[in-house]
Amino acid sequence: MTDYEYQAVIISLKVALFALVWLLPLGLILAWILARTQFVGKSLLDSIIHLPLVMPPVVIGYLLLVTMGRQGIIGKWLYEQFGLVFSFSWKGAVIACVVVSLPLMVRSIRLSLENVDVKLEQAAQTLGASNVKVFFTITLPLTIPGLITGAMLSFARSLGEFGATITFVSNIPGETQTIPLAMYSFIETPGAEAQAARLCVISIVIALGSLMTSEWISRRMTSRLGVTR
Repeated sequence: MTDYEYQAVIISLKVALFALVWLLPLGLILAWILARTQFVGKSLLDSIIHLPLVMPPVVIGYLLLVTMGRQGIIGKWLYEQFGLVFSFSWKGAVIACVVVSLPLMVRSIRLSLENVDVKLEQAAQTLGASNVKVFFTITLPLTIPGLITGAMLSFARSLGEFGATITFVSNIPGETQTIPLAMYSFIETPGAEAQAARLCVISIVIALGSLMTSEWISRRMTSRLGVTR
């Protein structure tokens, strides 16, 4: 594997892992809101969260560019106040992956939350447990299988993200060029078919490894919790 390919692999893993760090708490909060609360506009919030599933990735990238870019509505303020720049940076690729992967994370966690027996939570509350304690001792542990599934799907989606990333942060070697973007460059370059095929194999191995690892962890956790899958 050449340095060029190695950089693409490292950037892909870095972007996917940082996206996962943000997706876990954000997905858990939004899933809990959708599963356990009732309010005006809930359907609208649900639709907005799942909108990236049906929107073209290029459109998502364009919207990120006009909002989070250096001259964007939010990006300009962030740059002037904090010196933060997301466009044409690997940090912007993380944001793109968070946006496109969030629906998968929220949906997985929400399904697990809705399968938790509310009577268990109510019983704990009648025994004097606070809402926070009930969440961390009962709700969250029973939701772990959904968290693992959401994390696996989001990580895999982030590794394969292309359209939103190339639109928002471009295809810069060593900075924003992930495995899909590097493969695109190789495919467009005559005589670079071998490099593209090598990255393809690497991508499959990483994705397969993450799937097998998450499945193993999920089985261990469900076995300990006594949850029937």
